[in-house]
Amino acid sequence: MSSRVAASQPSVGPGEILPYAAARHPDKIALVVGDTCLTYQELDHLSDAVAASLRTRGIGARDVCSLYAQNCWEWIVAYHGILKSGAIVNPVNVMLTGPELAFVLSDCEAEALFFGASQADTVASVLQEMAAVELVCQLDGDVGDVIGAVTFTELLTAPVVGPPAAPPAPGPADLCSIGYTSGTTGHPKGAMQSQRSVLLNCALTATMHGRNSDDIVVTALPSAHVYGNVAVNSTFLAGGTVVLMKRFDAGEALALLDEDRATLFEGVPAMYSMMLAHPAFETTDLSTLRASTIGGQTFSAELLDRWQTRAPGPVLELWGMTELSGLGTTHAVHAPPVAGSIGVALPGLEVKIGSIDGTEDEVPTGEHGELLVRGPLVMLGYYGRPDATAEALTDDGWLRTGDVAYVDDTGHFFIVDRLKDMIVTAGYNVYPAEIERVIGAHPDVALVAVGGRPDPVKGEVAVAYVVPAPEARLLPEDIIEHCRGELAAYKRPREVVFVDALPTTSSGKLMRRKLAEIDSDRSIVRAR
Repeated sequence: MSSRVAASQPSVGPGEILPYAAARHPDKIALVVGDTCLTYQELDHLSDAVAASLRTRGIGARDVCSLYAQNCWEWIVAYHGILKSGAIVNPVNVMLTGPELAFVLSDCEAEALFFGASQADTVASVLQEMAAVELVCQLDGDVGDVIGAVTFTELLTAPVVGPPAAPPAPGPADLCSIGYTSGTTGHPKGAMQSQRSVLLNCALTATMHGRNSDDIVVTALPSAHVYGNVAVNSTFLAGGTVVLMKRFDAGEALALLDEDRATLFEGVPAMYSMMLAHPAFETTDLSTLRASTIGGQTFSAELLDRWQTRAPGPVLELWGMTELSGLGTTHAVHAPPVAGSIGVALPGLEVKIGSIDGTEDEVPTGEHGELLVRGPLVMLGYYGRPDATAEALTDDGWLRTGDVAYVDDTGHFFIVDRLKDMIVTAGYNVYPAEIERVIGAHPDVALVAVGGRPDPVKGEVAVAYVVPAPEARLLPEDIIEHCRGELAAYKRPREVVFVDALPTTSSGKLMRRKLAEIDSDRSIVRAR
């Protein structure tokens, strides 16, 4: 799809965003990453080249293409090129280890893999197991140890042999993206997102946050995360400029906000905490920030107040899920603020509080229950997992979020707790069962349970409570080292506590909420 023929409002999927923006703002800077600046027209043409090259190689409609790289301009171009080719995009968390990556690629049956130079060793270690992957492309730098990989430059400049067949036009309900969440049963699940849901989330987010063509948005959110994806593409949809950081650094973020006269910053609480703690915070000019967004976990009122001493625009708290392609609730930029709330439902999305007993019966205003969501943003289901889909989606389309919440009389929602045992650490979702599956495989471990512990910077960190096998000479360091090769850094336990027994119900079911009461004066090691 080219900007020459797409000037009308996007109506089907996110593959239309760049052609639409390029038709309106061809020479405007759309994306800044380090020293690289790309206009909308350049982004559109580069992604056209990727799409043509993919189709020439036989990759297109309904094929899955995985993206496994740090934030970079090539990631953004590849994402839109994949969509323009008619293929399905699979954004992969860059922190996944080899075994985790191998599972995702195999589970979604990926035909192509785009990866970053920093991930080359991990890719090389699992690629021989991935016979179905037909194209392997390194996005940045020279190809190193990954046999058979091509460079992104080769893909961009490859001659097109004959006119590649145009991809079938997708329908709004067609599959667009497969985003993996950590699995409560020990393996991640691929949430299938429709063309409509991804585009609508970007459009509705842009509307609620008042995005416009004058915006300069600074963000270090991972592009592979739905929050990061919406931050970038909702800005593109509005014709603004995205200043994308490869990795978050508090000093660099403050400098970019000041020097680029940013109008919007998007981040998670840990990022704000680190910027507030940085020596440069008190001298950084943040007066051009018309708003800031924050999601992933709660943010203390004290930190919020301190941020607003230098950034007087509203802080828009939000809530979302991979299963929603991004946001589900947020604050409208011009509406009165409601402290501690995750905002109101996005337009067209139904959000209610169901009974805590698992029924869909709506509870009275102010009463605690499970947050339920229904509407066009809800996923199609979990890829290849009808059992998990049936657990998450009711027969009449309500998504069970697993979050305990309540709503006030103005329609603002408040998160209270989680029904699930999910741990949110620095904005990342971590499930205890996945960590337990890895630790439980250690030969010297008899039993293990993982719980969350409050942390002033990351919100929560994972703590492993381990019952050693009889006569085992197990050290806490052994557990942490065992996890290193199997789990991404953010999933690894930050502490290990040896115990004689774990708290259980009379039926033997583990009571994770009792883990915090265990005497932690025993053998503890903090991971570094």
